[in-house]
Amino acid sequence: MTPAEETSVWLVLCSGPSRNTGAGHGKPGPVTSQLLDAFTSEFGQRATVVRSSGLVLGVEGGRLTLADTDGRPLSAPAVAYARLSTPRLSADREVTLLRHLAAMGTRLLNPAEAVLASVNKFWQLQQLAAAGIPVPDTRTHTDAPLEQVPAIGLPAPYVVKAVRGHRGRRVFLAPDDAWLRAVAGSLDDRHPYLLQRYVAHSHGRDLRVLVVDGRAVAAVVRTAHDDRLVSNLAQGGTHTVCTGRYPDAEALAVAAADTIGLGVAGVDLLFEADGSFSVCEVNGNPTWQPDMPGVAEAVAAACRSRLAAADPVRGEPPYAAGEATPGSPSAPSAGP
Repeated sequence: MTPAEETSVWLVLCSGPSRNTGAGHGKPGPVTSQLLDAFTSEFGQRATVVRSSGLVLGVEGGRLTLADTDGRPLSAPAVAYARLSTPRLSADREVTLLRHLAAMGTRLLNPAEAVLASVNKFWQLQQLAAAGIPVPDTRTHTDAPLEQVPAIGLPAPYVVKAVRGHRGRRVFLAPDDAWLRAVAGSLDDRHPYLLQRYVAHSHGRDLRVLVVDGRAVAAVVRTAHDDRLVSNLAQGGTHTVCTGRYPDAEALAVAAADTIGLGVAGVDLLFEADGSFSVCEVNGNPTWQPDMPGVAEAVAAACRSRLAAADPVRGEPPYAAGEATPGSPSAPSAGP
């Protein structure tokens, strides 16, 4: 692709603090490869891949600046979509980059504040519940030890999950409070936990809906391996494509993604016994499988619509390299 200083659409790959692993290093995975092909097809030489490890952010003379690690000044792109390493995502690193780009006038498919909400499972629930979107009853804690947090009002058994987790890890079913107290001391306590209503009708299965720019572009039913609780593919689950089979659920997923503020999202829904759905999680860095066509193309199309909105005449950012746009949107100053 074209060098970053000559392009107006960036696919940003953020690998986190590790120097040797993550989305930004080595051979691109299948999702990144699909995105590369889609961006090349949609934009040609106007798009490029930029790795967060190659960027230097700055403030000079009262203006925000951007450069590569060789010191070459860069103009902020008109539009950017960032692929983030969810396990390593940090407010001090990736979110700071997103804030910087937004302040320089870049239109982000997934803004910084939405990314922060997507990695904190309780922040999501706060926003979804306030918007009237159905979610399972949940309890959490701040400073109190987990063993001192009773599941008030939640019938046993109930689901326990880390407030920050990924790929179905650190999620289990607690038979009662006594059992939870017995094992709490052996759990990783770097982050709080959620105690959540167990939806027995959805045990070992959920509905993942890929939402891009307000449209459900793909959906799959995920099924757990060996009757496990979680159905994530990373935990051995399987999937069956079902796009269009559950229109009410897809509409709910679109509303959930919009509530969080994500242009690209993977929304996980639980099957309720009465035939309805509730939102389990909203993921800001979803992956998809080869038998789910059209997702990468939808992401590229979403970038195209934002590029046109940046400047209807030229589709270019109306600002000079390194110059912050007056009145640019700001993002929250702290994250999880």
